[in-house]
This record gives sequence, C-alpha cells and structure tokens, in this order.
Amino acid sequence: MKLLGLITFLAILIQQSCLELGADALSSDGFVRAKGVQFTLNGYPYYANGFNAYWLMYVSSDPSQRSKLPAAFQDASRHGLTVARTWAFSDGGYRALQSSPGSYNEDMFQGLDFAIAEARRHGIKLILSFANNYDIFGGKKQYVDWARSRGRPVSSEDDFFTDSLVKDFYKNHIKAVLNRFNTFTKVHYKDDPTIMAWELMNEPRCPSDPTGRTIQAWITEMAAHVKSLDSNHLLEAGLEGFYGQSSPQRKTLNPPGQFGTDFIANNRIPGIDFVTVHSYPDEWFTDSSEQSQMDFLNKWLDAHIEDAQTVVRKPIILAEFGKSMKKSGYTPAQRDFVFNTVYNKIYGSAKRGGAAAGGLFWQLLGNGMDNFQDGYGIILSQSSSTVNVISQQSRKLTLIRKIFARMINVRKWKRARGQGQVRKRGHNNINS
Repeated sequence: MKLLGLITFLAILIQQSCLELGADALSSDGFVRAKGVQFTLNGYPYYANGFNAYWLMYVSSDPSQRSKLPAAFQDASRHGLTVARTWAFSDGGYRALQSSPGSYNEDMFQGLDFAIAEARRHGIKLILSFANNYDIFGGKKQYVDWARSRGRPVSSEDDFFTDSLVKDFYKNHIKAVLNRFNTFTKVHYKDDPTIMAWELMNEPRCPSDPTGRTIQAWITEMAAHVKSLDSNHLLEAGLEGFYGQSSPQRKTLNPPGQFGTDFIANNRIPGIDFVTVHSYPDEWFTDSSEQSQMDFLNKWLDAHIEDAQTVVRKPIILAEFGKSMKKSGYTPAQRDFVFNTVYNKIYGSAKRGGAAAGGLFWQLLGNGMDNFQDGYGIILSQSSSTVNVISQQSRKLTLIRKIFARMINVRKWKRARGQGQVRKRGHNNINS
C-alpha cells in the first residue's frame, strides 16, 4: 500500500514536473541540469546520493596507490552511489598540483585525469572544488602568501577575497582546470558530463567581515567568471549553510562563531545553480549531549530544506555530514541514527518533488587507507549497519527516479500518440 500511495502521489506531481521540464526534457547530453528545485539528467529527475573523497587526485597521482580508486568506485557503484565530491586543488607544499601561480605538476594533474576517467567508467558524477578555505592543501593562505611575496600589501587570509592579484591567481586556476585536456578520456574538463558541478571553495568563510558583503561580492564575481568559461556545468559556492543578515530570524540556528557568509543571499546569486549545507553537530557542539546534537541536526536540516524550497528556490544537497568514531562514547548506533536522520529528511522532500536532491557523507575510504582515517571514514566493503543504511537510501531514491521516468515516458507516449492521431485525421479529411 505504501508503494501504491507513493506512485499515486508522484503521478500527481509528474503532471506539473513534465510541464516544468520544458525543453530540458529533450536534453540527452549527459550533463546534470537544475530546473526549478530539482536536478535533471537527460530529461529525468536526478538525485545525488553519494560521498566525499577528497583524496582522489592525491592517491591516484601515485602509480603504486592508483588501484585503490577503481576498487573504491566499484564499491560505491555497487551500493548505488551516484556522486563523489573531491578536490581539484593542492596549492604549494608537498605534492602540490599548483606549486606556484600558474605552474602545475603534470603527475598530479594526471592523477585527477585518472580519477575522472574512473568515475566515468563506474557511472559516478563528480563535484570538483577549486580551492580550500583552510591551509591544508594550501588554501586561501597560500594564495595570499604568493601575493605577499610579489609585493602586495596583504596581511590577512581574508584578503583572498578582495586583493586583485590574489583574485587573478584564483581565476587563472579556474581557467587551467576547466581547459584541462584529460589524458585518459581525451575530453576537456569543461566538456565532460562526468563532472556534475564545480565548487568555488570548500567551506568559504570571511570572519573579518561578519556582514557577509565581502563573500557576497566574491561569489558574485567568481560565479560570473566560471559561467563565462563554461556554460555546460552546474556551479555551487561550497557553503556550510550559516545564516546571515538577510535572515536574522534564522541566525539563532547557527553554531557559535563569526563566519561572514549568508546562506540566503549567497545562494540567490545568479550563476549559483544549487544550494549546499554541511552539518557536524558533534564538532560544532562538542560539550552538548547526543540528544542536543540530534535536536540541532533536525532543526538545521528542516530550515535549510524549507529555505531552499521556498526562498532560494534551488535544489539543495547536504554536501557534508557524518559522525566521528573518535568521539567519547561513540557507538555505531549513533552514526546510524545520524545517517538515517539525514536520509529521511532528503527522502521525505524528494518523494514530494521537493528541493532536497541528495546527500554526500564524509567520507569514503578504501581498504589500506588507514592513514586517511579521520574518524568519519566508511569502507563500503567492510559490511556494517551504516553501509546497509547507505544502500537502503540508494534504493529508495532510485525507486523515485524510476517511477518519475516511467510516468514521463507514458506522458510522452500519450502526447506522441495524440499528435499522430491528429495528423491521421487531417490526412483523412484531405482525402475525403
């Protein structure tokens, strides 16, 4: 009865969805699109049930470790995962992709080439991030240091968002990534539908300007820059979801701190195609009880899904979430509860045709990657209750997509059949 109810409900929604898809419904180029509050792929609704794996380029650039990627992607595909989020940056320092502005390590770039090729082979889309807010893998600090070494009067990491030379360095990196010719697939990145979306920065923050105006101007400028170079791919800002001055009533939901971002205003910027939110109550509220952390998670997700649906009016992905095994008192049941809570919020919205379009847990690891284990890592080949929760979500979202696809196909068939009958009647009238 539940399945019948879902089918009936979706049948009503599909009447609206088919009309809203319009010309996009005819697209079959393999690129994920955003239409209203939904993603589409080849004219059908698309859901991003996936994972974070920041290490893809780093590991695959080492020939002795490269085999870990096909194994990880195979496990992900086997469990129905459709999207991976990873870094297209490593600025300065050890095994850098970009050792200095505009100077690239070909071995590292070929590592990213290989990761994209393997994702393509296993039917997984990628979200590629251009830069980091934090100094690990260089981050905005490295860009500012490069500018200072060339005589620019910069003193703060937040000058990343305003200094003209720093912004030129960053724009040139975007251009280098978009125009990269993949040595494995023989396709430029900007032309490759394996890539679902670009991300401006992993978790951008500008605490020196709590008004949010600095980040707002930077996202506006950089979104326009990306779109001027690549009209194929979606773009998101990489935001964690902290509320700002445009929604003062929501600011009470934020964890403690100054972030300089504005979830509503930042995501309304033209060129930003979908919304992201991150959630780590076990990191943000370390002294709170498990129940308090879960209460926060529920309110945080409800608010952002609602605002994506009714205020921003764009799809939303919960782009980072998880539960650390390293926290005091951790049990697997706690992690399962977090995952089930996130997944149920997504499913509840998706089955109504709502804005929640997927979730990416932090993080996927493969066998033999203990040195990457940060407490959040999940190895799919090591059967666990959490892996079962992940697989169940994949099946539920796949079912919704299949039902939508079938109903869209029936509607297309009826429309085509009706047009054929009109043409046939017209032909008979002429002959009579």
